[in-house]
Amino acid sequence: MARFLRLPFIGTIDPSLLTDIPLLDTQLRRPSQIRIAHRHRAPQVAVVPEASRLADLGAALAAMPALGRDLAITTPSAVRSAVWRAGARRRVQEAVTTLFDQFPDFSARIVLAGHQGFYAGLGLAAIISALIFMPLATLLMLHIGLSCIYLASLFLRFAAFTRQNFAPAMLPALPARDAPLPCYTVMVALYREAAVAEQLISSLKRLDWPAALLDIKLVCEADDHETITALKALALGPCFEIVEVPPCNPRTKPKALTYALAAARGEYLAIYDAEDRPHPQQLREAYARFQTSPAEVACLQAPLIITNAKESWISALFSLEYSGLFRGLLPMLAGSRMPLPLGGTSNHFRTETLLAVGGWDPFNVTEDADLGLRLYRLGYRADVIVRQTLEDAPTAIRVWMAQRSRWFKGWLQTWLVLMRHPRRLARQMGLTAFCTFQLMVGGMLLSSLLHPLIIVFAGIGAHSMLEAPTDDIPTGMLSLFVIDVINILGSYLVFLALGLSSMIEHEKRLIGRRWLAVPLYWLMTSIAAWQAVLELRSKPFVWNKTPHQPSTRKI
Repeated sequence: MARFLRLPFIGTIDPSLLTDIPLLDTQLRRPSQIRIAHRHRAPQVAVVPEASRLADLGAALAAMPALGRDLAITTPSAVRSAVWRAGARRRVQEAVTTLFDQFPDFSARIVLAGHQGFYAGLGLAAIISALIFMPLATLLMLHIGLSCIYLASLFLRFAAFTRQNFAPAMLPALPARDAPLPCYTVMVALYREAAVAEQLISSLKRLDWPAALLDIKLVCEADDHETITALKALALGPCFEIVEVPPCNPRTKPKALTYALAAARGEYLAIYDAEDRPHPQQLREAYARFQTSPAEVACLQAPLIITNAKESWISALFSLEYSGLFRGLLPMLAGSRMPLPLGGTSNHFRTETLLAVGGWDPFNVTEDADLGLRLYRLGYRADVIVRQTLEDAPTAIRVWMAQRSRWFKGWLQTWLVLMRHPRRLARQMGLTAFCTFQLMVGGMLLSSLLHPLIIVFAGIGAHSMLEAPTDDIPTGMLSLFVIDVINILGSYLVFLALGLSSMIEHEKRLIGRRWLAVPLYWLMTSIAAWQAVLELRSKPFVWNKTPHQPSTRKI
């Protein structure tokens, strides 16, 4: 093109010669031209010509030769590379501060608002005082209250089980092969993921979408040289772009995704994790659903399926948990038009809506759940699709515990953020959705934290009834004991029923008899929840990294 137009060609642009202004980021989405401020000669405009207008540009230059005096031809990748570096410092600061500056009530940057701390302290003081002056009555009221909350949270999952459709899911129709398609952005945040780089790129290359309309951004920390080197060693292709995020706290996945969001070219945007193997036609299904859904449907969640359930009892129970969540609970909530706490991957968004609600919260370590609930309170909602994403679960207790404590810490952050103004939240969500949120997030947190205590309650109740005469057991004591037993056994049974009923026979064979470890799994969950409470005070924004290895398993 440069030879045809008789203009100089610039293959690499020095980012220090660009003036950083916010509008500079438009060149990341659609590179067209950039002004290069040379130090010792006149400024130059580097142009990315469109092939369809090349003849017109050539005719204009022939008619007005002076027009080309300060013009040069460059490539889209050269423009993007220079713009990324020129605006890196400003962009990373915006990724950290924009949500807090524009929507402070949505940000987890402040862990506990002042009035929340006051009321929490007041409530704790009241409970301690009551325990001092009325210990037995207070313990009884706490027992009743906590047991009832636990039971209500259990009923939500039982409702998901009763409403399951046990018939095999029918795959929805896809757009016609000759139908026009929009640009689709796919973003993957990677940190210390050199081991799975080749598997990830292979999976993304299998996506059934025209390569010319794919905008795949591999978002890496700039100081993670091992991962960046591993990615550059692969034949990525023109639809891939490595985005290097400058080191800046908090070092979290949502901060990295928000940094790259400024460059998203797609009308729709999908998020995957480094170890994911998405169904090749998942983008097409999501696009078809968006086309037939109202504008209020801002996000679609694909189901996550664990493929290494046979490897350990931890991965087996993790597989059961994911099956119940993504193929049981979330479809029920979506079908009832209730808020969805999104999974951390395989989310598909309308890009315009994602930008409008402020993107991800860089300070929330479960940014997915936070974003799903924020979308709902702002008048949007999420739905589910059928085509899955395959993942491997942790197999070691240490890795599982670190991941789970991060999740609980993020859910605590999310609950605290939404409960800064409960009355306003109830008006925004509606009473039914507000109560569902409390059972789904608040109830889940309490269930995990209190599970050992409920076991203690049941043990005390059993001992008291054994000590009392057979015909003189108080009705209240018996009722509480029954509720506690239902809470304990119901937790285990609903966990198993919801997970197993959503699985195909092959998955059930992979689980085998490892489901017998459910009580231990629940106790580990409780330990992780209490660890999260401690971390929320000492290191609220620390991201516990989950290591990944290439998968050799299929399902």
